[in-house]
Parts: sequence; C-alpha cells; structure tokens
Amino acid sequence: MNPMRMLSLLACLAVAAMASPSSGRTAGNSVNQALKPSQWLSPQQLERIEAVDDLTLERLENMSLEKGAELLQQVYHLSQINHDIEPSYVPSNVQVYVPKPNGDKIVAPLSEMTQLLKQQQNFGQDEVTIIVTGLPQNCDTVKKANRKLVQAYMQRYNLQQQQQQGQKYNKDSAEDNNRQRTSSEEDYTEQAKNANTKTGDIIVIDLGSELPDFNSIAMLDTEKIGSIYGKWIVKMTHELELPHETIHLIGQNIGAHVAGAAANEFTRLTGHKLRRVTGLDPSSIIAKGRNTLVGLSRGDAEFVDAIHTSAYGMGTPIRAGDVDFYPNGPAVGVPGADNVVEASMRATRYFAESVRPGNERSFPAVPANSLKQYKQKDGFGKRAYMGIDTAYDVEGDYILQVNAKSPFGRNAPAQKQNSYHGSHNAWQNEKDF
Repeated sequence: MNPMRMLSLLACLAVAAMASPSSGRTAGNSVNQALKPSQWLSPQQLERIEAVDDLTLERLENMSLEKGAELLQQVYHLSQINHDIEPSYVPSNVQVYVPKPNGDKIVAPLSEMTQLLKQQQNFGQDEVTIIVTGLPQNCDTVKKANRKLVQAYMQRYNLQQQQQQGQKYNKDSAEDNNRQRTSSEEDYTEQAKNANTKTGDIIVIDLGSELPDFNSIAMLDTEKIGSIYGKWIVKMTHELELPHETIHLIGQNIGAHVAGAAANEFTRLTGHKLRRVTGLDPSSIIAKGRNTLVGLSRGDAEFVDAIHTSAYGMGTPIRAGDVDFYPNGPAVGVPGADNVVEASMRATRYFAESVRPGNERSFPAVPANSLKQYKQKDGFGKRAYMGIDTAYDVEGDYILQVNAKSPFGRNAPAQKQNSYHGSHNAWQNEKDF
C-alpha cells in the first residue's frame, strides 16, 4: 500500500477511535496508550468511516487541546506498529528569507541565496542564526510566532542602534526637563543598558510553507532534506569565509529534526561541529526506516537544547538534546494554549521572548523529573535559563513554570513585550517573513 494512503487510513482509524466509547485518556491529559488497536475500532465502525485524505492544521486548531493531542498520539502509535512507513517527501521549492533592518527582505531559493549573500556588505561578520520553520505560514498562529521570532532577532542584532536610541532619549530629557519620558521610552532605555546581545544576521529557511498538511509533515524525509541544508551551510561558510563557531541553527517542530540532520551533515563534510542547535517543540517522527536512528539528538552540535511545549500533542516527550526544557512539565500543552498547534508554537514564542534585549533570563528552570517535584522544590542540580541564554554546560531535563499570556517568562519585565522602536517598527505589521 502507498505510504500516504496508509497514513490516511491510520488517521481514519484514529478519528473513529476518538468517537468510540472504548477510547479514553488517563489522568493528567496524557493519552491512554494501553489499548490495543482492535479495541479502538470495530469492523462495523470501520465500514461507516468516510475517507480522510488530509489532516490539516486548520482542523487541529478547531479541536480542543485534548482531542487534538489524542488524535495525533493515536496516529503516531498506529503508524509505529510495523515500523514500515518509509519517509518519501523531499520538497524542492523551499524559499529562503534574509530580513533586513529597514523591513525589506532578500528572498530566493536555497540554491541562489549564497550568491546574493556575497553581495551584502558585512554579512556574517558576527553571529549567523539560521531558522528552519516546520509548520506552514498560512496558519495565523504559526505566522504570528515566526514573525515575533524574527522581530526579536532584528532587535537583538541592532544593539548599536538600540544604544544610540537610548542615548537619544536621555539627551531629549536633558534638553527638555518639562517633558516626562513615556514608560515605553524608559523601558527601552533600560533594555538597551542591560542588553546582553551581539550584532548578527538572520537566515530563514521556510521549510514549513512546503508542509501544508499532516501527511507532508509525517512523510518528510528529515535526513535527506537535512543533508541538503547541511551541504548548503558548508558551501555558505566556505564561500563567505564564515567561521562555523558563529552559527546557531534553530529548528521548529519537524524542522528541529531537519536542523539536527543538517548539523550532522556539516560535521560529516568538514570534521567540525556547529556551535549550537536549538529544537523548538521537536515533533514525533512518523516515517522512519527500520533500525534507523533519526531525529535531533545530543552530539549534533557542540551544544543542543530543546523546548517541549506539546510533548503529547504535536511534539514528543523524548529527550532531544544535551538539555531539554519542559515548561509546566511534559504534557499535551502549556497554560493559555487552546489547541495543539498553539501549544507547539509556544516554544517559538518563549524563545523569541528570551531573545529580546533585557529578557535573556526570563525563564529560570531547575532540573526535575516532574512538575510536582518542581513545585515541591525537590529539584536537583544547578538552575538554568531556558532560551537564548542557556548555559552550554547544563544537561538533563529541566522544569519551569510559565505565564498563560505574554510576557510568558516568570522573570520577564513587567512592560508589554510588543514594544519595538526604530527600524523594528518596519517589521511590526509584516504579514510574512
């Protein structure tokens, strides 16, 4: 049977299972994994099922958090019964975006981007952050989270301009003692003063826009597409003479595993490891060959960290890095998220919040095995900060609590997180990257 048709059938089985009285969840919003497939569905129920060709993000967004998580878990476990669904999808038209401070962006296919970057003055003189998206931009929840991540890096990588802007505010106040600075100006000056940032450049590989439905995500050949990206990073670092130690590779959802494969390919070809790979709610992997280890894991870079915000929904509870963060513990979602898509994208929102100057340590976490242990202050080991400022010497599983609304970090400044100044205003109303 064609793998795509098989996966569609598995989705049918799972949907019917959700409607069946025999299906259910255990306490704590975790999916009941004890039932046998024969208990999930009767032959009579199977005959009445209408064909399910696609499982879309729109459909998942319209489900409750628990129902969406249950459906995805059942699809995943059914797909793993024989371990014979081989990955087969390798998108070829992925666009790459390089945002600029004035709100413009360079857009080109991966094959053409290196030549365009050569024409950019001072590109890659400091940090280079490469973001691999994992969900499509036609979903507003995804689009908003990705936009905030880019905005945060635009703010972070313009430190000199931030400091100049802060000096301007101070000068204006000195010249006009009768004018009281706004809270926004005061917050911004404080952020610029406390900022722990560098200059740098952002590259967005928009893989997610070539993954319009669950089938394309499930059947993605993460190793093959990751190998393509790894070769491209080798080419870019060589032709632009970029030191590999300055590269931070960030992958989102299924893109986290692609990022890991890309980093592995870079090491295979050069003998060097990239500085850091970050996984933002790494997904479960549906299609994988027998006896094959795939997916983001420690060792893919000098340092690998992961944030799990939908561990039993769109993500996975399995450790993926040197250090794995579980906001509010491993669960189907996090506070404030109404569906699995929103829960998954919270990892991107959290990381974006930590990237903004002055917010690097908004998410303190401690090693613990569960949220209960965390709340009872039975955690062990040293405290770490989830996000951009995670120390490279921490390892293990970390638990923390987060807020239901922005600012999400319990240590975040009180001001609203959507205040941008100067060139960043150009990105405020951007609908896409």
